[in-house]
Amino acid sequence: MKQALLIIDAQQELMDGNDQEKAVFKKETLLENINFVIQQAILKNATIIFVRDKDVANGQGAGFQVHNDINVPTNSAIFIDKKATNAFYQTELLQYLKDENVNHLVIMGCKTEHCIDSAVRTATIQAFDVTLVADGHSTTDSDTLSAEQIIAHHNETLHGHYNVDHFAVVRSTQERLFEPNHNQYRTDM
Repeated sequence: MKQALLIIDAQQELMDGNDQEKAVFKKETLLENINFVIQQAILKNATIIFVRDKDVANGQGAGFQVHNDINVPTNSAIFIDKKATNAFYQTELLQYLKDENVNHLVIMGCKTEHCIDSAVRTATIQAFDVTLVADGHSTTDSDTLSAEQIIAHHNETLHGHYNVDHFAVVRSTQERLFEPNHNQYRTDM
């Protein structure tokens, strides 16, 4: 089984905030969890892909880069830049994953209700099993819900989200994320 860790929009300015936006909820914990899962991915020989949003810091400078507290594997990480909320929209991501015969994605990053949600849903449509890291994505408060509520809501609604043969499960950082457990649910369906 080929696997990839997809870290979406874990960029300096998006995570730290700026004049218009606050830092994401529990930023320090998120950074620690991303680094922990990167180490798991390395041990399991999973491909590590960073997706960066060109809207962050106008697509340039330090603010656009992956957060400087993330331990980016210097010799093996893949970088894909996007212009839309969905990491699969008009990027080389889908073709890369298919060319590499990846069939399981572990997804982390920002922001929960936008880029994380669309990536999880699109990945299942595109025939990938997905593990969303429950404590590996974050956002900021909206006018309606707190960041904590948004994260909890998405963890609940995306767990078991399926498109016939492929679906998402939500697991915590401390679980064996690169030992997919989708088949145990498939037999129960």
